[in-house]
Amino acid sequence: MAAALSALAVGVPTDVIDTSYFTRMTPIRWWEYPVLALTAVLTGLWVSIPRPQSDTRGRGRVIGSVTAAVFAVGCPVCNKIVVGLLGVSGALGLWAPVQPVLAALSVVALGAAVAIRWRQRECTTEACAPGFTTEASPAGRTTPASGSSAASSHP
Repeated sequence: MAAALSALAVGVPTDVIDTSYFTRMTPIRWWEYPVLALTAVLTGLWVSIPRPQSDTRGRGRVIGSVTAAVFAVGCPVCNKIVVGLLGVSGALGLWAPVQPVLAALSVVALGAAVAIRWRQRECTTEACAPGFTTEASPAGRTTPASGSSAASSHP
């Protein structure tokens, strides 16, 4: 559901997903489709990783990355902010060449957010319980972690 909403939030206003609501002044570039797909998939993954309900860390950064994707795949001359700041020639000459870089940064940031959330996910296995380590013992079993190392317990 989150992936679909993300795809619509990025794709519809930028007219990468063709609708009658918006019209693009410039053609869609080849790299905008993969950026849209990666943004949707990574956002969906980020939302689907288990976490405590009270954990809202990273939400603003993910929203910022999705917003950056909107600016990255949007028509350079359809963006009123860019045209207001740079004019039409600046939008095409300055902003358009920066958009692929912004797209790459957005996708990398979303990928990092997914990786961080994956590492911090809520663990539901016994091996993640307090007092256990993920390192295997010589017999191949997960063992309780001790307060001191084996080397320091010998005189």
